[in-house]
Amino acid sequence: MAETEGSIFELADLLRHPEDLDKISFLKSEFTRKKAAVDRQLKVGLRDQLEVTQNGINSISDGQRTVNQIKEEMMKIDKLCAEAQNMIRDFPNINLVSQVHRNFTQVETMKANIESFDLRLKDLEQLLREDDQDMENQPNILKVHYELTQLRDVRDDAMDQIKRAPDSSLEGHLQDYFTRLDDVIEWFNDHIGTACMNLIPLVQADNHGMVVRLALIIEEEEKSDNKVKALQDAQREYKDLASRFKSMTNGPKQLRGYKEKFLTAIEFYAQPQLEKADERFLEEPDKLANILRWYFNDLHVVKVGMTTLMPKKWKIFKTYTNIYHKMMHDWLIKHIDNPELSPPHMLSIIDWSENYYVKMIKLGWEPTDLQPHVLDHREVELIREYRQLIVKSVDEWMDRMFAADKKSFLERKPDTLDNNENGYFRTKTLGDMWRMLKEQTAVAGDSGRTDVAEGVFDAMFHALKSRQSMWQKMVDEEAQRYLSPSRDSTTDQEGMQVFQDWLVAIANDQIACIDDNEAAGQLSYLTRFTRDLTPLASPKYLTQHANTELDALRDGFVDLGTHCITLFTTLIFTVDFRTTLPDFFTPKWYSEYAMKRITTTFDDYLADYSKVLHPSLLDVLVEELADSLLAAYLSSIRNKNARFRRTEPFTEKFKDDILTAFDFFQTLPQKPDLAGLVNVDFANIKNKWKVVNHM
Repeated sequence: MAETEGSIFELADLLRHPEDLDKISFLKSEFTRKKAAVDRQLKVGLRDQLEVTQNGINSISDGQRTVNQIKEEMMKIDKLCAEAQNMIRDFPNINLVSQVHRNFTQVETMKANIESFDLRLKDLEQLLREDDQDMENQPNILKVHYELTQLRDVRDDAMDQIKRAPDSSLEGHLQDYFTRLDDVIEWFNDHIGTACMNLIPLVQADNHGMVVRLALIIEEEEKSDNKVKALQDAQREYKDLASRFKSMTNGPKQLRGYKEKFLTAIEFYAQPQLEKADERFLEEPDKLANILRWYFNDLHVVKVGMTTLMPKKWKIFKTYTNIYHKMMHDWLIKHIDNPELSPPHMLSIIDWSENYYVKMIKLGWEPTDLQPHVLDHREVELIREYRQLIVKSVDEWMDRMFAADKKSFLERKPDTLDNNENGYFRTKTLGDMWRMLKEQTAVAGDSGRTDVAEGVFDAMFHALKSRQSMWQKMVDEEAQRYLSPSRDSTTDQEGMQVFQDWLVAIANDQIACIDDNEAAGQLSYLTRFTRDLTPLASPKYLTQHANTELDALRDGFVDLGTHCITLFTTLIFTVDFRTTLPDFFTPKWYSEYAMKRITTTFDDYLADYSKVLHPSLLDVLVEELADSLLAAYLSSIRNKNARFRRTEPFTEKFKDDILTAFDFFQTLPQKPDLAGLVNVDFANIKNKWKVVNHM
């Protein structure tokens, strides 16, 4: 049903307009042609598949036929053996005498081997001691191996016979007798292990003789193990038949695994070098290529110097490459799966993986020859993770710094604020924050990918905006402690000065972020940040996104700085003038100099903060004081008991208040402690105060 609906929709898409009906014949022939082509491909594919299947069936049939022929031949041999026994007169007696003779010969051989066992073992110990003095060459290693193999066979035959004997009481004594052999075997294995672990250094030292002797031993042991495996398989599959052939029980009885130990030694040789690489990589991630140079050097030594010294069937270069490649894969995956991996380390691995395949190609290997892929084809994912690592680092740094600021802000401890080179109040973490952003911008740029850098910049824009919002929310909440009407007036001043210091410091921070002093050659944090990110992003990103975000950040810094100054002013009027403003336009107003007290308070604040507040914010503060004073003065008309009687000199009092305020604001730039700091346009302030002319 779904297929039919799909066909209908496809047909409707092709025939949208009435004139499309003329195309039906063309579409029909086109679909017929495509269907014929598909049918031909299906027939070819089906024929090929049938051929493969038939060949497989034929191979299975041939194999089954061969197995049956072997069984038939084995049965014929068994039958001929049985018939031969009947054809020879007195065959049982002859067979018995032959068995007695054979057993007697075996006993004599075993007796001679047992009697000479200790002496031969001493000779081997002497040869091993001589090799101990020359471990780089071990001239006796072939002779030791041959003799040791003989003694092993003696031990295995003896133990096998004692186990099959009716009386096995002497088995323990026999095991004790052969104990020294195990020690010599372990000694010999140490020599073999040392040679295997130093195989590459031996080739580098042109000690080809030692390498060849070692290869001969490993090859011989490999053949021996293959025989043991074949014997074990035969005994398991044809137990009855195998028991009739005594020759099948001669020789080694156990797998010795020298070839497997040889392959394991290749890993053991590389493992310490990877562990050293671990330590150096954590310290110097940008030098990963130099740290892993030994890897390619080893493979080059194997290709050039070892291939001709080893059996061809071993394909020693491919063997080494497969082992080394798997170890490199595991080593890299271990690091990229480490949740604590830093962005520089992640980037170094991503970049090095490409270089890895370039060097392997030079050694003669195509990427398809090296399985699995050294990074499991996770490059795209790793690039995304690399970006997320930087973003995570930025977020964590921002969270930690704001948490430290918030703790200091709420606790109001001494020395929680800094002063810059000009003496202005500043928070302690502002410089660290921008320094961190610069470092993370460089890390993003190291990736050489604009998508990574742009993703990091988006996170930085968001983090900076969030910081602005959190500061504004925090100062607003804290200001409510002093602005709340229910607050006890006797405790209003407690901690308010430190809070005002913080407001000044936060406001100064915002100006430092955007204030460029080109004359002094000083650039704002935001300008430097913009210069850092510009070459790392695409032109489209800059024009369509980054510039908008940067403008929004700049506006946000201005707004937050101005908001802090507004709160600073609001605190003055709410707390300092709590008892002064309610007296305006009341009978008490005529007999007191409330406006003078207010301007004196202004003067005190400006004297205290003019040296620690940025000059541009000082102008904002003066304008805020003027505007707030005007608003408070006009609002005082609603004061309780406020009234104007003709008999009272309210007009003169208005004039006196206004002249007092004007005198204060007009003379500010001339005051010694404010000279050169205040640049407020008094005409603008006076123009706003025109409204009081109608009072």
